[in-house]
Amino acid sequence: MALEKKVGELLNTQVNKEFYSAYLYLTFADYYDMRGLKGFANWYVIQAQEEVAHARIIRRYLLDNDWPVKMLAIDQPDKTFENDLEPLEAALEHERYVTASINECYAAAHEAHDFRTMQLLDWFVKEQGEEEANASEMISNMELFGSDPRGLYSLDREYLARSFTAPTDMDM
Repeated sequence: MALEKKVGELLNTQVNKEFYSAYLYLTFADYYDMRGLKGFANWYVIQAQEEVAHARIIRRYLLDNDWPVKMLAIDQPDKTFENDLEPLEAALEHERYVTASINECYAAAHEAHDFRTMQLLDWFVKEQGEEEANASEMISNMELFGSDPRGLYSLDREYLARSFTAPTDMDM
């Protein structure tokens, strides 16, 4: 079954949005690394790895459905930060943006009665719920504990323990 034009175009755009997300999260990692918060930097390096994995999944889906993937230029992130809370807030805002984009892809697939694409996107819908919850929790943690050096140290150590696990077909 060939993809409907609108579905293919939206998924292709999503591939590029996922790569931009990785690029954006690396800038967050760089901010925290420069501040000496290696755990927060680790968190966002792993976020970047996840976004690349997401792009690769959608790209593979497009190719498997005979859709020509177009890699677009990645915009330079333009965020600058005055404090350690701002990247966390920017991450939540960005995850909400990505959720809206995934929802747009899903709506187009639904309208086209493209059940295979909907099945693929079911995983992304669930993933975005987790991403938003994590981003929100990180803000709450920073607000509660980040102003105390020992609390910030504890959070940083917690985030340093995070490791990357690539999604598999079993996850989907």
